[in-house]
Amino acid sequence: MVSNTFLCGWYNSDTPPPLNDVEIARSAMLLCFSVHGTKWFSNSRLTIASTGDVASVSGNVDVAIIGAPYWKCPELEKQSDERGYAQLIASSYLESGMRFLDLLGGRFSIVLFDHRHQELVLCLDRMGQQHLYYAQTETGVVFGSRADAIVNHPLVDKKISNQGIYDYFYFHSMPSPGSIYEGVGKLENGQYLIFRNGLVNIHHYWMPEFIEENNESIESLSEEMLLLIENSVFRSVDSEFVGAFLSGGLDSSTLSGILSKVTDGNACTFSIGFDAEGYDEMAYARIASKHFNTKHNEYYVTPEDVVAEVPNIARYLDEPFGNSSVLPAYFCAKMAKERGIKKLLAGDGGDELFAGNERYAKQGIFESYYNIPAIFRSLLLEPLFLHNPIIKHIPGLNKIHNYLRQAKIPLPDRLEAYNYLHRHAAEEIFSREFLDSVNQRQPLNILRASYQHPNSATNLNRMMWLDWKKTLHDNDLVKVNRMCELVGIEVAYPFLDDEVVNFSCRIPSDVKLKNRELRWFYKKSIENYLPKKIISKKKQGFGLPFGVWTSEHAGLQELAYTSLGSLKKRNIFRESFIDQTIQMHQGAHAKFYGELVWILMMLELWLSARNISPDLARN
Repeated sequence: MVSNTFLCGWYNSDTPPPLNDVEIARSAMLLCFSVHGTKWFSNSRLTIASTGDVASVSGNVDVAIIGAPYWKCPELEKQSDERGYAQLIASSYLESGMRFLDLLGGRFSIVLFDHRHQELVLCLDRMGQQHLYYAQTETGVVFGSRADAIVNHPLVDKKISNQGIYDYFYFHSMPSPGSIYEGVGKLENGQYLIFRNGLVNIHHYWMPEFIEENNESIESLSEEMLLLIENSVFRSVDSEFVGAFLSGGLDSSTLSGILSKVTDGNACTFSIGFDAEGYDEMAYARIASKHFNTKHNEYYVTPEDVVAEVPNIARYLDEPFGNSSVLPAYFCAKMAKERGIKKLLAGDGGDELFAGNERYAKQGIFESYYNIPAIFRSLLLEPLFLHNPIIKHIPGLNKIHNYLRQAKIPLPDRLEAYNYLHRHAAEEIFSREFLDSVNQRQPLNILRASYQHPNSATNLNRMMWLDWKKTLHDNDLVKVNRMCELVGIEVAYPFLDDEVVNFSCRIPSDVKLKNRELRWFYKKSIENYLPKKIISKKKQGFGLPFGVWTSEHAGLQELAYTSLGSLKKRNIFRESFIDQTIQMHQGAHAKFYGELVWILMMLELWLSARNISPDLARN
């Protein structure tokens, strides 16, 4: 198994730089990684540092790989035990070119250099379980598994992208294919990059094939699904020091149960709680732990914990990150590390594979509007309820107006109808100078491009595919990957295994989401496996009661408001917007505006940790 840690390096197609410059670049890039066991692979124009597997075949192909890959062909998997993944990938590439990716599954980042064609290749696994950044220089490409490593290279500018900040505020994380740095990009899930003759070209080597006709019985499909998830867990358990995140939801409970089976009842599970009404799910985690007889570990996060750790977390993240559940992820991983666990199983992906997000059902309601004959919609409903200015002020009828207004917005734009930047004028939020430097349409353009990628898919499957990028690769996996890296522990995502993903694509949309019941098929499949209280529980998530705590806890409030005060000086946001955010947070909207305070605070903590100039918008 290849260790899931880091790689970085560069390719220079021109005259090789002096040896002293090479050593400076190596040292600068390695400042981002506090790990041992680094392997250097270097020739006159290519330099790679990796803690994974590296190999060279016949002087023709060099390969470095990190992650937890596996060959879909049993014979190749057997050979990899003897020869290593890097050497076998190099040989497979020499035989069949980029088609070698068709045979490789699992979680991986690959750097490959073809000496015959002077061609650099970067590859990321199908679900983007890892992250791979790159920057083109005048004579080559710099690459790495962290953005910090890229901008530490002497040939890459550290200039912050105003567009990146705008996109961060829109998404609350940094969407691929861009980054927070100008000129630095990152691969999306299922992509590879080729650099040759001074040009960068990026391709999708894999797209899901969604199938809407399936005559297999629910019972047969249910058995197959559980077997595939069990096989994925089994592949992930490479030592006795493997545990599982356990929130008490469907996915973490399923994995904890399978882990208990695979480890003969010795599974360790880890849960985070909050002493705040409406946020604590520990009761469900305990139900799952008792049901599967796991060795359960709990920790209750406090406001003091947040004050102590959030600046360190913001400093470690290589891009701004506004998902507040990063805190519970960190403390869960930290607790596991302290108990001697070396790897955690995470349940991310279940909702995005088997239709578990509320917006999927909600969008179905809006899409049903188009089942009404077009002539009836255009001649009666819309003139009467949508274009009539009086209707929207009449109680009851205004709901019809709002429904039609949203239904008329096409997907995927409608998914962002409640986004802060669609409900408030950007001119009220950002400084004029900052707005003049960005493309306000870019976030939606990113969503539209991704939404249209599958060749043939229902709206439900397109929304889930979009979430594989937006919710998983760009957000949740950043959170879990980075927090596990920070504490020094590995993580695996059994639901994102290729076989599980491909299986989910065979489940028809109206079976995944039946009569607007979220995860109908999945719940049916595990109704005899999980406790009924967990199957029927309302989805809550892994959120942090930051807004409520900040309105009551002096230390947390000081950290947040001081950060927002510093953010005022950066010429990004209007001072009036910052002041109003604080005012609304102090009023009756502490929970809602607390999330906005968090997003702004994390941006400022990240910028200040890197000593970014206050007058950012004029850089």
